Amino acid sequence: MQTVPDILKLTNVNKEFPGVKALTDMCFSLRPGEVHALVGENGAGKSTLMKILSGAYRKDSGTIEFEGREVEINSPKAAEKLGIATIYQELNLISRMTVAENVYLGRFPREKGAIQWKKMNEDAQALFDSFDIEMDVRKMVRSVSLAQRQIVEIIKAVSTNAKVVIMDEPTSSLTTRETEVLFRIIRTLKSKGIAIIFITHRLDEIFEICDRMTVLRDGCYIGTREISDITKSEMIAMMIGRELTQQYPERNASIRDVLLECKHMSDTEGRVKDVSFAVRGGEVLGFAGLVGAGRTEIMRLIFGADKRSQGHIFIRGKEVSIRNPRDAIANKIGFLTENRKEEGLFLRSTVRVNTVMVALKKIMVKGLYFNFRKEKEEAEKYVKLLHIVTPSVNQKAMYLSGGNQQKVVLAKWLFSDSQIIIFDEPTRGIDVGAKREIYSIINQLAEEGKAVIVVSSDMEEILGISDRILVMHEGVISGEIMKPDFSQTLVTEYAVGGK
Repeated sequence: MQTVPDILKLTNVNKEFPGVKALTDMCFSLRPGEVHALVGENGAGKSTLMKILSGAYRKDSGTIEFEGREVEINSPKAAEKLGIATIYQELNLISRMTVAENVYLGRFPREKGAIQWKKMNEDAQALFDSFDIEMDVRKMVRSVSLAQRQIVEIIKAVSTNAKVVIMDEPTSSLTTRETEVLFRIIRTLKSKGIAIIFITHRLDEIFEICDRMTVLRDGCYIGTREISDITKSEMIAMMIGRELTQQYPERNASIRDVLLECKHMSDTEGRVKDVSFAVRGGEVLGFAGLVGAGRTEIMRLIFGADKRSQGHIFIRGKEVSIRNPRDAIANKIGFLTENRKEEGLFLRSTVRVNTVMVALKKIMVKGLYFNFRKEKEEAEKYVKLLHIVTPSVNQKAMYLSGGNQQKVVLAKWLFSDSQIIIFDEPTRGIDVGAKREIYSIINQLAEEGKAVIVVSSDMEEILGISDRILVMHEGVISGEIMKPDFSQTLVTEYAVGGK
């Protein structure tokens, strides 16, 4: 049988940052028309490799071959010219432009210097139609769903005649149904001979859509395997260097009195409608539902990030006034936001600054002087506790991997001594080994008598860590499920408005 030549091949590629060896003698190959998973724990080097291929970083040494010849990818333009397109986890679309304008941004068709708007719209519509995707290309991007924006990014990549498409956590914000649409598009790309590098922490997706997988660990190449020749447990062992015996740690729930109660909560946008619920100390309360069901929106109301049109919040039976996040923090409420880069972190500040920023009083001396030594000690404590991969606590948050950024956000709320902690998609973009660490911390918080609320789109996760589950549908709580009755079927029925 004739072997198909690799479209992309990396040999002994190295990349070093101050204090960190990000890639060591990295090897990787990609065949035309294959979906190749790139997996590993946070800090394994996946993002660095992706940015080298996209032209955002330059390699220090080693060789990159594209279509059989050695190339230098020294800029995003150079990557695009070769036919390499990258779709980042944080989408790079301009919300105040139309779908068609985003697809052809920087490449508007012109005639005698004038933009041919009609041709651009027709060409964009033809692209979407060729993938059997319903899309009004004249719509503003801000008016389409997150899933549709993900698809716009893919079509944008295809419009540049890309031969290799890199997808970074493409399903992290998608529902099961939206993921199925994405996979259909990927299969169409594959049938056209386009190669895809698929970065994900959702191992089930690798078995569903990928042909091969390459594992990185600590910046080093561990191995490449055919998906048909490997099991999930073998994959995990390659990723973390050990067997993971139990994903969801055991916990003996000791449920106490009601700590937080919300009554008749509604927002001004109609996304949350007369929602009432309570959570007890020592309890992990899960919130399930489809994207857009109102789960994040109710959490933002509790935290004071959005305005409510009605509703009352009680802590330990006493009504409290929460008009903004400052009021929430004062009432010992912490919110691990799903959007860590825009709302959870000061990206240009260090790990130590981000760790202490919501509880500065704890490191003040007599309320007058800032204790820098204590700031450093506390930050180092949480780096060790959460296994945050960073050269030091003086590293800027922007240079950490996505999963390690998430851990810094968690460190901030642990340091603040919050009694009510809301986790919105706490393990999004976090590897399988680190997920278990997060679950252990959630258990520990509950065992300390704190009230924990977890919003998650991961069905297995919400069933695995919760003591009780509330399911939302179109802004209302459509069902409550107690632990003895947990099942994926029941959660799904409530999520789509059944039962």
